[in-house]
Amino acid sequence: MDIPDFQTLMLPVLRSAAKDEVKISDVVEQLATEFKLSLEERAQFLPSGRQTTFANRVHWAKSYLGKAGLVELTRRAHFRITDRGREVLAAPPERIDIKFLNQFPGFQKFRDAEEEEGDAASPHVSDNATTLTPDEVMRSAHRQLEVALADEMLQRIRSGTPAFFESLIVRLLVRMGYGGGSVTDVAKALVGGPGDGGVDGVIDQDPLGLDRIYVQAKRYAAGNTVGAGDIRDFFGSLDRFKATKGLFVTASTFTSSARQTAEQLSKRIVLMDGDQLTRLMIFHGVGCVIEETLHVKKVDEEFFE
Repeated sequence: MDIPDFQTLMLPVLRSAAKDEVKISDVVEQLATEFKLSLEERAQFLPSGRQTTFANRVHWAKSYLGKAGLVELTRRAHFRITDRGREVLAAPPERIDIKFLNQFPGFQKFRDAEEEEGDAASPHVSDNATTLTPDEVMRSAHRQLEVALADEMLQRIRSGTPAFFESLIVRLLVRMGYGGGSVTDVAKALVGGPGDGGVDGVIDQDPLGLDRIYVQAKRYAAGNTVGAGDIRDFFGSLDRFKATKGLFVTASTFTSSARQTAEQLSKRIVLMDGDQLTRLMIFHGVGCVIEETLHVKKVDEEFFE
């Protein structure tokens, strides 16, 4: 089954504390078993790699129950049900969700405070039926922004000159750590032009220059894919340079036969299409700048011990 959303977990989390004080990590394990999550689902981490998705959603469910006054913190990583929470369980609804919690003054006050801050990322501000936690909403919005950014960058790349595209590839490789510090001038790594032998760039793979990567860059339009013939031609170019490794980059895509050909050839040829190119550019800060930085903070548990 899919990992339950945090609102689905609210009633089970409240029930887990019905008898006595509970530890949040124990609740996570208990509910993972109750919902019959697979090992893969239990081990699925957030993008930060610091917490599993399921544990994150259990924590958010507990937090929202606390805002409504149904549970309360007792000590580090522990909580218990309140009298109000017991009243809810005495005649439990089929489901506890944000809409249900709106009846409690404490939760309503919490919502009002967020609305005054203009917190558009909070899921219940715009849609009470959402299944996403606030940080999942934030990550989803971040992904949407990056998809839009990648699309705009790709359009600009395709409208540029072949020389700019070749320079871009070398700049990206240098930012990724290739060049070994020896490429102080990107122009030195660019060899494209008449008589280039089918290679647009050459860059050291390691600081000592013991190995080199040969680059072919094809700034094709979206509908103009790179085929197997282009890969075989690049293979021949690598052979002439006695090279063992090559990188073929395009602003479009590769056909399945092109990818299959690259896998079957005796030399290591890595293929990078437009989507992968823009993802790497964004990750390494090439062709884009940080507009705003948001710091997401959490409670320092050691401070309150």
